[in-house]
Amino acid sequence: MTEVTINGVARQLAADPDMPLLWAIREELGLTGTKFGCGIAQCGACTVHLDGAAIRSCTTPLRAAAGRAVTTIEGLATDAGLHPLQQAWIDEQVPQCGYCQSGQIMSAAALLATRPAPSDGDIDSAMRGNICRCGTYARIRRAIKRAAGEGQSDG
Repeated sequence: MTEVTINGVARQLAADPDMPLLWAIREELGLTGTKFGCGIAQCGACTVHLDGAAIRSCTTPLRAAAGRAVTTIEGLATDAGLHPLQQAWIDEQVPQCGYCQSGQIMSAAALLATRPAPSDGDIDSAMRGNICRCGTYARIRRAIKRAAGEGQSDG
């Protein structure tokens, strides 16, 4: 058994400790917001937080999360409402196909947790590993700035 705290709830998982964390999240826990993209930690669709840091869950074994806190896209919202990034994503109409968006939001949330007023360079650096095949990068940047309170939609 591997004990992991997922979105604030301690869970005991009987899965193989070498199973990728992504599959434990999706298949063992039924949290399907975290997506499989490439399987080699290159696209960012599987991004979750491990003790607050953005990681690629497709290449992180479940054992690496033992005794630690994992936050998925489902864990960002609170009883008070959507996370500011989730609301900014809606306000800026970021998604097209939407497949990469949970990973994009999780990377952006980790950025804002450490840099509440990120520069364009900070955003570029933090988001570098997240690929959007639809090319909504300008909207992603605006949404991050909106959530940080720095920018407003300019169309």
